[in-house]
Amino acid sequence: MSEPAQLPLAARVARLYGEPMLEIPQDLYIPPDALEVILDAFEGPLDLLLYLIRRENLDILDIPMAPLTRQYLAYVEAMRSRNLDLAAEYLVMAAMLMAIKSRLLLPRPPAAEALEEDPRAELVRRLLEYERMKKAARQLDALPQLGRDVLAVSVWVERTIAERLPEVNAQDLAEAWRTLLHRARMLAHHRVSREELSVREHMSGVLRRLQERRVLEFGELFDPARGVAVLVVTLLAVLELARESLLEITQAESFAPIYVKLAHAESH
Repeated sequence: MSEPAQLPLAARVARLYGEPMLEIPQDLYIPPDALEVILDAFEGPLDLLLYLIRRENLDILDIPMAPLTRQYLAYVEAMRSRNLDLAAEYLVMAAMLMAIKSRLLLPRPPAAEALEEDPRAELVRRLLEYERMKKAARQLDALPQLGRDVLAVSVWVERTIAERLPEVNAQDLAEAWRTLLHRARMLAHHRVSREELSVREHMSGVLRRLQERRVLEFGELFDPARGVAVLVVTLLAVLELARESLLEITQAESFAPIYVKLAHAESH
């Protein structure tokens, strides 16, 4: 086998501020744990406990407290020996584990064993709840996220509408309505009365008139002499019939007369 290619001297010399360092400085200090790497990282004491339980394949509903507490305390002590910032919640959990272990070791009368709750019950409940939340968080993180996994796009959709009679001009319809209101006010008598008006009844009346005449000019459907209230109800009846596609409101062009006819009916 051939010898490995040697790098040029310039590439093998360390430099400090651009100057080559040909000798190791005598005052250089390297801490003993400078190259130590910690791979395990936990989000809290419950995460650590769940990891220890799953690693040892323990039954979470029947936790053997002695080995679990021993492993947990060993991890906490390792963190403290490495001068890592240890959250107070880790120490609180350590105290809780030792308290549960002590309660399990203490002798109890047979009668009290049936009544007293298992000291591990609260810990088991918290571990199961944390495991469910962790699983739900993984499922949410697996969902596609906008900007990371998917991109928003805009789609322009065109629809082809079948040819039909020209649509009525909205401004002309409004102007015709204002004209009817003006005529109704000119013919109105100053009296106060209460009259029950039904939109459905006026719809039937409009349909009867269109069945007789087939096509009517818009103003022929209204009787200004009957007052503004009747005009309003009649207009509502016409618009409702148009919405239900029972009649059509058409206009040949802007400013042309507006006509109303039964839907699909052919004018004479």
